[in-house]
Amino acid sequence: MQFTIQRDRLVHSVQEVMRAVTSRTTIPILTGIKITVNQDGVTLTGSDSDISIEAYIPAEEDGNVIVEIKQEGSIVLNARFFSEIVKKLPMDTVEIDVQSNFQTLIKSGKAEFNLNGLDAEEYPHLPLLEEENIFRIPADLLKTLIRQTVFAVSTSETRPILTGVNIRVENGELNCTATDSHRLAMRKAKIDTGINGTYNVVIPGKSLNELSKILDDTNEPVEIVITDNQVLFKAKNLLFFSRLLEGNYPDTSRLIPTDSKTDITVRVKDFLQAIDRASLLAREGRNNVVKLSTLEDGIIEISSNTPEIGKVIEEVSAEAIEGEELKISFSAKFVMDALKALEGTDIKINFTGAMRPFVIRSLHDDSMLQLILPVRTY
Repeated sequence: MQFTIQRDRLVHSVQEVMRAVTSRTTIPILTGIKITVNQDGVTLTGSDSDISIEAYIPAEEDGNVIVEIKQEGSIVLNARFFSEIVKKLPMDTVEIDVQSNFQTLIKSGKAEFNLNGLDAEEYPHLPLLEEENIFRIPADLLKTLIRQTVFAVSTSETRPILTGVNIRVENGELNCTATDSHRLAMRKAKIDTGINGTYNVVIPGKSLNELSKILDDTNEPVEIVITDNQVLFKAKNLLFFSRLLEGNYPDTSRLIPTDSKTDITVRVKDFLQAIDRASLLAREGRNNVVKLSTLEDGIIEISSNTPEIGKVIEEVSAEAIEGEELKISFSAKFVMDALKALEGTDIKINFTGAMRPFVIRSLHDDSMLQLILPVRTY
């Protein structure tokens, strides 16, 4: 195998596939990046057996030659060393030449590296997915859906299913839900499905975080292919495979209250900053608890009290307060995460009592909601 390639394209693709490579693997060859070269271009693959990423660099693009292929072939090179080497090479082009016994020569300008490679035949094959049911979603919308839900997945392995985002597709609508059993984030979007039937799968939060980092902020469509145990996201020159989590996701629709006793409309920025300030003295505490009380004349009081440190009280003007008086305590972090995920300048919060979950929505957008369980403070 021998080829010359533009260094910046190689560096970019190596960084993409590195997101799937981990040093903590029981399969030694997965600490490497697989490089496959044919007349059409170069394909790089990284995998940790949960996530696999394949980046493709075409030989020519828009009339420009990106790769000059002298000999086809494939090799697996140590990912950590290879990625560091290509980043630091001196010239704009890199020549890679695999010699006998998988010895690989990497040349750029006057710099020459010899890396010991591994036989690409030993590298696990990526799954071949039946692509009969494909639906499409713009990359920027997919990134938004991930950003607005993935933070609420559980980080505890005691209920593995909750470490993922539940994705349901039916009747041209995509519904994403994440919960760690103390909070819940849900976002809906209309999509072009072109598929029959419905889907209900759970994708690991870790996979979606990595996918979000390598998708471009464009409205280019991403194709999504779902099978029994894998999901494939196809973007331009990029394939991203993830395993699906096994098991049934809990029915979260029952958790969302349909009635409310106290409704507050407030500007996101004012509310978020007040909670942020109140949490400064609450952080030392076990669970970062902030209290909210409704006062007269449309005023909300945000406070926190940590006996060994001190206390903070701040009043925020609400745009509207309707219903019963309320005193409630909650995790400042959970509410701040929720507020950062919402879009728009104003939010409406529906409370059903001091010990019941409350719902936060954007005032003029019902495609998304955040639900948070209060904290007992007595």
